[in-house]
Amino acid sequence: MTVSAYVLIQTDVGKAAAVAGAVAGITGVRSAENVTGPYDVVVKVEGATMDEVARTVVGQIQLVDGITRTITCEVVHL
Repeated sequence: MTVSAYVLIQTDVGKAAAVAGAVAGITGVRSAENVTGPYDVVVKVEGATMDEVARTVVGQIQLVDGITRTITCEVVHL
């Protein structure tokens, strides 16, 4: 079973499009969309385990130039 999470990303001013483009190319990222509001990019990440998703966020997404903050929201099936 695949697990999913949404990552809410804040970026430096003027960097949202570049961040979304860079993040979209990371393995495990299913979508990266620019949005309006308090966050600049919303990303959907999938992996075999939540640990794998977390490694993608911490080890790859957070390293993208222009990102100032991330919040990861795990998808739950109630």
